[in-house]
Amino acid sequence: MQTISRAKAFVRRVHHDERGQVSLENILIIGAIALPILIFLLKFGWPMIKNYFISGTQQLQGQTQNVTNGN
Repeated sequence: MQTISRAKAFVRRVHHDERGQVSLENILIIGAIALPILIFLLKFGWPMIKNYFISGTQQLQGQTQNVTNGN
């Protein structure tokens, strides 16, 4: 019986503890802002970013071929 009352007291204490609430709210707000930005970047920005890196690697390959051929 004493164990149940201790468990109830612990649950009551944890339920009323508000420490960390501000941090959690800040994390949720940042997530709510960052998630749409991330979705937008993946949906619309990724093809441009991918093409940028592909063209960069192609230029790098061309330059290395020029160096190895002595041009």
